[in-house]
Amino acid sequence: MGAQAGSITPKTVREYIVFSSAARTATPTPGDFYNPSGNGIYVRINVSAVGVTPSVVFTIQGYDPAAAAWFDLLASAAITGTGTTVLRVHPALTASANLIAKDLVPLRWRVNAVHGNATTITYSVGAFTSGMV
Repeated sequence: MGAQAGSITPKTVREYIVFSSAARTATPTPGDFYNPSGNGIYVRINVSAVGVTPSVVFTIQGYDPAAAAWFDLLASAAITGTGTTVLRVHPALTASANLIAKDLVPLRWRVNAVHGNATTITYSVGAFTSGMV
């Protein structure tokens, strides 16, 4: 049955646990995820505890199968304290440095968390993909 006049056809929303909450002192190995039905992504980074001088940059990356290589879609500013940071990629959004990229999310994607030093930082990263973010 089709959508009724004036109704919104729902998009499939997929939720992901990118990194579960843990104290880390080094760059973790990122897992890759698939985005079969959406064109945008919302990534929520929650830092709950920090050591003396932590620094982590989170980067949303897409995969280019022709080059067999990962490429950057959006990188956060260095995160050095507790709190929540949201990164968004979607073609309908207005770009904002280190927070929003006006782009499509490819089929295969990941979040890379690069630690600038060995100071302890506790964080979790969750995400969802959808046609609308």
